[in-house]
Amino acid sequence: EPVVSLAEVLAENEELEKEARAVLGGSDHERCSYSQGAVKRQALYACSTCTPPGAEPAGICLACSYECHGTHRLFELYTKRNFRCDCGNSKFKNLQCKLLPEKGKVNSGNKYNDNFYGLYCTCKRPYPDPEDEIPDEMIQCIVCEDWFHGRHLGAVPPESGDFHEMVCQACMKHCHFLWAYASQLAGKEIPPLTKANSLEDEGIVLKVEENEEQKKEIKKESGVEHHDTKEEKQSEQFNEPSTSSGSALLNTLILIQVVTKSEEPVCKLKELQSKPFVKKDTATFWPSNWRSKLCTCEDCLKMYSELEVQFLTDECDTVLAYENKGTSDQETERRDPLMDTLNSMNRVQQVELICEYNDLKTELTDYLRRFADEGTVVKREDIQHFFEEFQSRKRRRTNRMQYYCS
Repeated sequence: EPVVSLAEVLAENEELEKEARAVLGGSDHERCSYSQGAVKRQALYACSTCTPPGAEPAGICLACSYECHGTHRLFELYTKRNFRCDCGNSKFKNLQCKLLPEKGKVNSGNKYNDNFYGLYCTCKRPYPDPEDEIPDEMIQCIVCEDWFHGRHLGAVPPESGDFHEMVCQACMKHCHFLWAYASQLAGKEIPPLTKANSLEDEGIVLKVEENEEQKKEIKKESGVEHHDTKEEKQSEQFNEPSTSSGSALLNTLILIQVVTKSEEPVCKLKELQSKPFVKKDTATFWPSNWRSKLCTCEDCLKMYSELEVQFLTDECDTVLAYENKGTSDQETERRDPLMDTLNSMNRVQQVELICEYNDLKTELTDYLRRFADEGTVVKREDIQHFFEEFQSRKRRRTNRMQYYCS
């Protein structure tokens, strides 16, 4: 039998838990998600047993995949946004949902693609593909949510894997405005905000209003700088207020008005489009915070709506946010079974259980230390032998106990 270390087992278990969080996120494995309407993002499955090729595509939630389709052949779709569970509706001819039997006939807001038939990428192949001998990574497009082989994206993914989201070739054509951002953001890490640009990013700009007299003073200041200096010195000598540049600057500053971008909208997209940029027939790879850099002026929001990509400005729409939510939910729900057991006991039982636990821990540690000192491998038979001996010693201790009544 192959030998693995405990560290390797723990590392593998951690990796499996990480993958589970990525796929399942905050999805509920007991309750059908239909009552929540179009869920912002959830783990979905397609049942080829109930909806084979040629039938209408349909998607089912995590709970229904367990309860209603446990023995069926399922395609794992990873996550989809704004989807409502189809299980048991008119697309399923001979199946009724066991969790929520009363459902509408169809979910008109749902969107489907070839993934619901187990086909992916521009090559329309299954995953895993038994006929594909080329090792390749599958990457999901954050717009159409299809999965693509890295070699079919028209661009080589960054070698370091240092990107968080990908937009495929077809979606870059559909969202053509993204090419203006690509030259600045795609494939690059966005630096943190600095004090120099934080005011503009916070939506605050400065507006200066000047009257004719102030304009003359400012023009005079810029044209004859040495004369202003001389005049200032003279005013200081006679202790008289200066009427030149200092006064003009003071009056100008008083008239500075702070206004918001909602009053003076500035379109980031138009600024970028005014500069030269290149459109390519390739996919693009984006850093973690690129969505926050998209323009949210009225015209751009209208464009997003027309292209049906409003979600691009939502940082919570990302798969990373979905995974983090799943991790947070799991940590909240995770409970220590030993503490649950202790809380259900009286004080005498609690003391006895703690003593038994400490005995087991001490004896198991001493037992395993011998293997570590000798450099030998712990086998299944060794663990079984330990627990048999532990139970035997426990019975002998119990039989020797004498109870006294006071």
